[in-house]
Amino acid sequence: LHSTERSCLLRELHRFESIAIAQEKLEVAPPSPGQLRHVFFHNALPFVGFGFLDNAIMIAAGTQIELSIGVVLGISTMAGKYCEIQNHLFLFSCSSSLAGYVEALASRLGLSIPDLTPKQADMWQTRLSAHLGKAIGVTIGCILGMFPLLFFGEEEEKLEEKK
Repeated sequence: LHSTERSCLLRELHRFESIAIAQEKLEVAPPSPGQLRHVFFHNALPFVGFGFLDNAIMIAAGTQIELSIGVVLGISTMAGKYCEIQNHLFLFSCSSSLAGYVEALASRLGLSIPDLTPKQADMWQTRLSAHLGKAIGVTIGCILGMFPLLFFGEEEEKLEEKK
């Protein structure tokens, strides 16, 4: 940078710093109920997608793995449950890697970041709203992700008829 550009940049940095110091001294109002709702939905929607994918993948793939390994190896119920736990751990790690894609899709669908100051974002009301959004979102997603269970009744009946 040339000396004139450096001095201009330095002036702007000092101006920005003085504004930041002045804003830090101001008392910030807590977020409005509308802002808290925005924070709630901003956190809930990606977790609905994550919970849905997580549960659907675990149920579909886990059941198929358990049925195939359990039938082939002729293992006991307790050993089958151990295999099921291992499958769930593996499938959870796979579905956890999908969380970034779900969040990217949510932002593409227009889910904007709530307009909060840094102090408002750090307030207990905002954190509570975000955590509730995540918890309720993943719960709804997991409930919706149970849809593969609708299709397993027929397969189990067919397996019992073969025995």
